[in-house]
Amino acid sequence: MKVSPNTDRREAIADAAITLVAAEGLRSLTHRAIDRALELPAGSTSYYARTRRQLIELMVHRLANRTQADMAAGPASLLDRLAVRAADHRVRYALMVDLAGDPDLHPLLTTASPVRAQFLATAEAALTQAGVADPGRHAPGLIALVDGLLFDRVAGSRVDNADEVIEAYLRGIR
Repeated sequence: MKVSPNTDRREAIADAAITLVAAEGLRSLTHRAIDRALELPAGSTSYYARTRRQLIELMVHRLANRTQADMAAGPASLLDRLAVRAADHRVRYALMVDLAGDPDLHPLLTTASPVRAQFLATAEAALTQAGVADPGRHAPGLIALVDGLLFDRVAGSRVDNADEVIEAYLRGIR
């Protein structure tokens, strides 16, 4: 995939890195592989991201930006909208495991994610609409449930009754 002149180079690198890791795993992430994927001269990627860690940082932020766009449409069918980008989420889960001991990057994928506040607000709104007392207290649990269902879907297991699972959870906390 060749980089369009109008495309932000860092975004193109992050997109290529996400595509590469989704297809071939984290070990495939190299500057040379990104240069090849984008049909760039050797060394071009390292100009924008000197280290592998910086490549991963670009990926983490790009994944968050894409998820923010998914969230903008509100809570209805959120799981379905997120699952459309299954490859992105497989990469996110792989990074969460791989970076578990990294005090700077791991939180950007979990508790300090740029989309965490947006997820919490969406979850609180859904819980309020469902008549749950203290939605702020229960919002992180709903997020964990939806993330687990998303993992199930993108990993290929695909629980067929995700809506029923969420409804049972809501009934249990009402």
